[in-house]
Formats: sequence, C-alpha cells, structure tokens
Amino acid sequence: MITIDALTKRYREVTAVDDVSFTALPGRVTGFLGPNGAGKSTTLRLLTGLGEPTSGTARVLGRRYADLPNPGLDVGVLLDASAQHGGRTGLETLTLAQRTLGLPARRVDAVLDLVSLTAAEAHRRVRDYSLGMRQRLGVATALLGEPQVLVLDEPANGLDPAGIRWMRDLLRAFADDGGTVLLSSHLLTEIQMVADDIVVIGHGRVVAQGTKDELLAGAGTLVRAADPAALAAALTGAGFTAAPAADGAVTTDAGLAAAGAAAFAAGIAVTELRAGDGASLEETFLALTTDTQRDTLDRASGAAA
Repeated sequence: MITIDALTKRYREVTAVDDVSFTALPGRVTGFLGPNGAGKSTTLRLLTGLGEPTSGTARVLGRRYADLPNPGLDVGVLLDASAQHGGRTGLETLTLAQRTLGLPARRVDAVLDLVSLTAAEAHRRVRDYSLGMRQRLGVATALLGEPQVLVLDEPANGLDPAGIRWMRDLLRAFADDGGTVLLSSHLLTEIQMVADDIVVIGHGRVVAQGTKDELLAGAGTLVRAADPAALAAALTGAGFTAAPAADGAVTTDAGLAAAGAAAFAAGIAVTELRAGDGASLEETFLALTTDTQRDTLDRASGAAA
C-alpha cells in the first residue's frame, strides 16, 4: 500500500506539490495523471526518497521509503529509464543491482526472461539500447527484488504496440497477484485499459480521484454545435468548464439544462446534448484539467498580449 497524506513541496516561491493526499491499494493499479508540470514527478520523487517534503508524509507499506531496511525488496521503482549508465551492459546493470540487494544470481536470468530481453541484448551496452529496451531493463531492475509495490513513471515510453500490450499485461498480473501499482503515464488509453483507480493532479493539487468507473461516470455533459469554439466560450462565460472532446464535441461540468441554456443564451444551435456517461478518459482528463493545460494557458497569454 502507498499512503500520501497532505504532501507538500515548496521551492522558494514555487509550490510544486500542494497538500496532496491519496492511497494506492494492494491488488489494484492506480493511475496518476496530470498535465506537464502538474507535480506528478515531484510527488513520485518524494515518495521514493529522492527529496524531502516541506510538510506531509509519503509512506510505502506504512513506512517512509528511507526507513525501509532494503527498499528494493519491497518497492520496485522506475522513474527515468534514460538515466541508466550507458557504458554498462544490461546484464552488468542487473548484476550490480542483484548484488546490492543481496539476491541470488538466478534472479537476473529470471527478470531478463520476464521482460523479454534476449541474451544477446543483455550483453549489449545500454547506450546502444533503444528507449523501449531501456524501459524493459528498467522494469527488470524494478522487479528484481520481487517487491510488493511498483512505482512507475511513464514506463511505456518508447514501446511499440506489442510492447505496450506486454506492459499492460505485466502490470495487471502484478496487481492481480496482490501487488500495489502506482503508474504515471501520458498514454491515457492505456491508463483507461489497465487502471482500477485514478488520481488527477493539476497545479500541484489533486483535482479528482476515485475508481475509474466513478470518474468516467462523472464526466458531466457532452454538447455539440457547428462552432465548438464558440460553444466552449459560451459555457466558460456562464461559469462552467469546457474542454474539446476528441470528436469535435465539447464536454462540460454543466448539467444538461444548464448547458443547453448557456448555448441558447449565446445564440448557438446545439446539435447534440447528452449526459457524458461512457466518456473516454481523455475527455474526462481534459475536462478536469482544462485550466491547467500548458497549451490552454499559452493561448490565453497570447490573446491577452
């Protein structure tokens, strides 16, 4: 189990993580989502002992990461696959980790097989690995100690479709065996397919959390008109959120009647108006984080200028 309680991290005037609280439970995959700069990576670094919080706590299996006697036996961590030593081979990387953790040498072969790195690939220098191969090596290192918890930041980066499917199946199997998975990713479709619970963060604060089904069911209202931009402006002008959906519609937190009234008041003919049940995670994510998206803020700054 992972427990984050009122976690806060400030860098002088900047608050990177602001009173964040959530729990990742055993037997479940928890997706950790947010726009670039939202505080995801900082939260994961604080959780895994790579920084000290200004206030609040981050605990794994009831203890701070730094207080675990041999952390690699309890928590598997992959935060940056590109940070691996390029001059070592994959086999050397895993062997060094195996000896550091005090594990039998057979664990190296076991995890190489688990992540589908061949003997020839294991003897290549990491600097000659593709990003996808580095991800597989990073996952192998994380799994070396047979941990109860996995903390992964963008583990599917660089993987081809078959590799993404492999990653999804591996994480699902890990959770189904009773493990805890905390997964940060920009691949929203993959999160939707594998996650049981979702935490959404924006500007360093949790903006939504719950089971996947709860968040998708609470996606609000979907509205469609000939001019989506004008429709979105009408909804935001009426005090509601408005985010573009993948198919040209607009999702909003307004109810059906309120959304229709806002469009009518702006003289916009609505061609579709329905509850947002069954919305995709992408639509829900955009609706929840519309005021924290970098592209949205950049457009607003340009308009103001």
